[in-house]
Amino acid sequence: MIRKSTLIVFFTLLFQFVSHAQNSSIRDTVLHVLAIGNSFSEDGIENYLHELAASANKKIVIGNLYIGGAPLSLHVQNVRNDAKNYSYRKVLLDGRKTTTKDVSISDALEDEEWDYISFQQASPLSGKYESIEESLPELVKYVRDKVGSRPRFVYHQTWAYQKDSKHEGFKNYNGDQAVMYRSIANSTKRVKRLGYFHEIIPAGTAIQNARSSSIGDHYTRDGYHLELGYGRFTAACTWFEKLFHEDVRNNSYKPVSITDLQATIAKKAAHAAVKKPFKVSKIKL
Repeated sequence: MIRKSTLIVFFTLLFQFVSHAQNSSIRDTVLHVLAIGNSFSEDGIENYLHELAASANKKIVIGNLYIGGAPLSLHVQNVRNDAKNYSYRKVLLDGRKTTTKDVSISDALEDEEWDYISFQQASPLSGKYESIEESLPELVKYVRDKVGSRPRFVYHQTWAYQKDSKHEGFKNYNGDQAVMYRSIANSTKRVKRLGYFHEIIPAGTAIQNARSSSIGDHYTRDGYHLELGYGRFTAACTWFEKLFHEDVRNNSYKPVSITDLQATIAKKAAHAAVKKPFKVSKIKL
């Protein structure tokens, strides 16, 4: 007859074995993320996202189909022609970066078994819903037909320009940062209602949140592309929390180029954006 104490030991060991197997499976899972984008996706995912993931014992491979300033309409034109017009940037599992020239969207879609595929509008048009509506359905359908039902689609909400930006596209919003942000937020709300996307990545709201901090309106390096340290880090923190569903404020990683305060503001701004993706939250730091 089996003694009660023996059964307890047996089930304890069994529980530990199953838990270990589950944890090992989770640790061994590699997340594959591809952006069909431009320089704003470069700012968002090519820097610091891999490091944030590694700090949380997560594994990630990142791809970015890059054409500077590319709007959705250009991506549609490229899929119609299967044009090899992209610079295909990858951040590999070990953090190494590679770039392959003359790649098509179909090439990149076949390169990995992607878990997430990101879409975004070019920044001058990111608050102009009509321009999104004209091209997004065709692009989404093309990609879905290519990859099947497995990958989840996400939409990258980009950020408003700095108040003194000289970008020609700022005229679309009367040169007003607040108008541009509200337009982007409203357009993204409408995109969400289309039903294509599993997640909205609210990088634009995260940057707007961070601008309310003591750092102020200094989040770009040229009026529209993100500042290379805390600017890009804020966007990466937003991506991290949305992809991995973990509070980025608990992540210990910080780029060596930024201060502890800047890192804290970035993480708080990103976390607040995830909680309220279409509304500015003030960061009191």
